[in-house]
Amino acid sequence: MKANELLNYNNWVVVGDVLNPSKYACKILNSLKTYGFNVVGVNPSIENKGVYNTLSDVPYKIEVLNLCINPYKGIKIIKEAYALKIERVLIQPGAESLEILEFCSINGIHAIEGCTLVELSKNRIK
Repeated sequence: MKANELLNYNNWVVVGDVLNPSKYACKILNSLKTYGFNVVGVNPSIENKGVYNTLSDVPYKIEVLNLCINPYKGIKIIKEAYALKIERVLIQPGAESLEILEFCSINGIHAIEGCTLVELSKNRIK
C-alpha cells in the first residue's frame, strides 16, 4: 500500500498537537477537513479542550490513523490502534521509530511513512 491510496478512505484521525496552528498536526487536521474528510484530532496530553484524549474516544470507526507525535508517545497510540483493529497508519516524518514500524509489521498494521500534506496536494482538487 502506498500513501496516496490512504486518500481513498474517509474516516481519519490525526494524533498530535492538533490545537497549535504552528504544528503540522494542526495543519494536517485542517487540510483534511478542507478536502472533505471525516477527521478529528487526538492529543493524549490534553483533556476536554475540543479534541479527543484517546483513539477509543473517537465516535466512529477509524480507517486511517495519521501519526504526528513523537515516537515515545506514538508507540502507545499504535498499541491502542491495534487493540481497536485500526489497520492503516500514515506516519509523518519525525514520528517514526524502529519500534513502531516493527510493531506494525508484526501485528498486520499497514504502516506507511509519508506526508499527508504532500499527498493531498498531489492527489486532490479543492
